[in-house]
Amino acid sequence: MYHPDLIRHPDSCPALVLNADYTPLSYYPLSVWPWQTAVKAVFLDRVDIVSHYEREVRSPTARLKLPSVIALKQYVKPSQFPAFTRFNLFLRDRFACQYCGSHSDLTFDHVVPRAQGGRTTWENVATACAPCNLRKGGRTPAQARMPLHVQPIRPTNWFLQEHGRRFPPNYLHETWHDWLYWDVELEA
Repeated sequence: MYHPDLIRHPDSCPALVLNADYTPLSYYPLSVWPWQTAVKAVFLDRVDIVSHYEREVRSPTARLKLPSVIALKQYVKPSQFPAFTRFNLFLRDRFACQYCGSHSDLTFDHVVPRAQGGRTTWENVATACAPCNLRKGGRTPAQARMPLHVQPIRPTNWFLQEHGRRFPPNYLHETWHDWLYWDVELEA
């Protein structure tokens, strides 16, 4: 019997990692482990296998279908606030310029410029496309007559997770869908 997983290279068989309550550890970036880490966690009895690929790995004495979804046995309490990174900033702002709405050539902008005492914080940095950033220059949005679509805030992890669901990763194995989108409204 032919199954697409059988010809899949093990390196393209990551495992979706669920917390002990069977919710994803993270939606964005998606919490996945390479197959080697997942197999090691299985042998160390740190995870339960929820679903698996048809692809097997073998040793001289054992065979194991590669896990596609695993759940931690110990609950990991997520932190309340995410790290301040460029990616998290773009995710907070939905990968769109906060001045014109463009989705291309993105960078970040200090709302109150550093030259005027502005700091690099969640509340003072917004996603901007390069043309808008250049046009605004070292001025505030009011001085440049360029209002922000949304005032920058310090997001919670939950807030970023909700935004992340709108930008699914390129690869989702069929066994992952039930765990990632269990709270999405069902079609009639």
